[in-house]
Amino acid sequence: MFHSFFPKPRWFFPSAILWIGLNIALWYCGGESAGEWFGWPQGYADKPLTIGLSRFWSPAFLWFYLWFLLATITFAVFWSVVAKHLWQRWSIWGSALILFNIWFSVQINVTINAWYGPFWDMIQKMLSSGGGPISDLYQNILTFLQIAMVAVTVFVLNTFFVSHYVFRWRTAMNYYYIENWSKLRTVEGASQRVQEDTMRFATIVEELSVSLVRAVMVLIAFLPLLFQLSSHVPALPLIGEVKYSLVWAALGWSLFGTVLLVAVGIKLPGLQFNIQKVEAAYRKELVYGEDDSERAQPATLKELFERVKVNYYRLYFHYAYFNMVSIWYLQLDGIYGLVMLFPSIAAGTMTLGLINQILNVFNNVRESFQYLINSWKTIIELLSIHKRLKAFESILNDKN
Repeated sequence: MFHSFFPKPRWFFPSAILWIGLNIALWYCGGESAGEWFGWPQGYADKPLTIGLSRFWSPAFLWFYLWFLLATITFAVFWSVVAKHLWQRWSIWGSALILFNIWFSVQINVTINAWYGPFWDMIQKMLSSGGGPISDLYQNILTFLQIAMVAVTVFVLNTFFVSHYVFRWRTAMNYYYIENWSKLRTVEGASQRVQEDTMRFATIVEELSVSLVRAVMVLIAFLPLLFQLSSHVPALPLIGEVKYSLVWAALGWSLFGTVLLVAVGIKLPGLQFNIQKVEAAYRKELVYGEDDSERAQPATLKELFERVKVNYYRLYFHYAYFNMVSIWYLQLDGIYGLVMLFPSIAAGTMTLGLINQILNVFNNVRESFQYLINSWKTIIELLSIHKRLKAFESILNDKN
C-alpha cells in the first residue's frame, strides 16, 4: 500500500514528521525574522499585515515561501540519495505541494477573519449613527471578493492536482499487485482488491491526511487568536468566570463529542469488513457460475446471500443509533459557539464585528479539535479497506 509509492515508508514518514517539526520549531524560534540576514526589511516579521491581496506578497509571506521551498529541496535531495524511488517526484514533491496549498488556504481563512471585525463594526456604526458613505461598503465587499476569488482558485487547482496525485498512487499500487498477480489471483476477491480498493485506499488516505494537516495548521494559526479573544468573554454559561474561557469551551466540547462518537461507533469498522467478505464470497460464486453449470446453484447462492443479508441488517442497526447520536451532537454543535457568548452579549460588552470575529475563530478551532468526529465515518471505511489489503499483502508475503 505505501511501499509502492513512498521510499522506505517505515523511515520516510517518521523522517517527514521530524523534518516538519524541526522546521516549525526553527521558524517560531527566530526563523520567522531571519530574512533580515538576507536583505529583507528590518522588522518585516512584526509589521502588521494588510487585510487584502497585498498580504500574500508581503515580505513576511515571501520569506515563508522561500523557507518552504528550501526545506522541500533539502528533504527531496536527502531521499534521492538515501533511497531513490520510481514515484519519488510525486510522493515527495506532490505531497509538499499539497501541504503548501493547505497552509495557503488556512492563511486565506485568517485574512477573511481579520476582515470580519472591521466590516461588521462599520455596519453597526452606520446603523447606530444614522448612516455613512456607501463607498466604504463597496470597498470592503470588493476586498472580500478579491480574497474569495483567490481562495476559490487555489481550491480548484489543488483539487485538480490532488486528483492526479491520488491516481498516481493508485497506479503505483496497481503495478505492484499486477507484477505479483500469479500469486494473488487465487485470493478471494483479488480482482476487487486490485481494481477498486487501491483507488479507494489512496483517495481516503489522502483525504484524511489533508484533513489532519489542515486541522493542525488551523490550530497553529487560530489558537493564539482564540487566547487573545477570550479576554472579551470572561464568563461562560453555567460555569461562570474562567481564564481563557473560549479555549476551554472549544476543547471540552470537542473532547466530549469525540469520546461519545468513538464509543457509539466502535463496532462499525469490523462490520464493514465482514460485509466485504460475504459480498466477495457471493460475487465469486456468481462469477464461477457464469462458466461452470455446476457452480452457483440456488441452494448455495441462497445460503451465501443469507450471510450478506444478516451482515447488512446488523450494520443498519448499529448505524441507526450512531447516526442518531452524531446528528444530535452536530445540531447542538451549530449553536454551541453562540451560546458561549450569551453572558457577554447580555452584558452589552461586545460589538457585532467582535461577535462575528470570535465565532469564526472559535468555530475554526473547535472544528480542528473535532477532527476525529468529522472523519470518523471515513476512518471506518479506511480501516475496513486496510484490513482487506493487509490480508491481501500478507498472503503475498507468505508465498514469497
